[in-house]
Amino acid sequence: MKVKVTLVKSPIGYSEAQHKVLKSLGLGKMNSSKVHENNPCIQGMIRKCAHLVAVENLSE
Repeated sequence: MKVKVTLVKSPIGYSEAQHKVLKSLGLGKMNSSKVHENNPCIQGMIRKCAHLVAVENLSE
């Protein structure tokens, strides 16, 4: 299963750790999206910055 992660809120004013998590997810600009495999590592990253992103489950 895959998940589509979209940056919906600017990370300005949030911690540097959250900036790094967003960068490692491949999200740079507002409304940018990336598709990732759904695994515990990605789920932890999403949980870390859940207030900044929107997540869609994609079925294969």
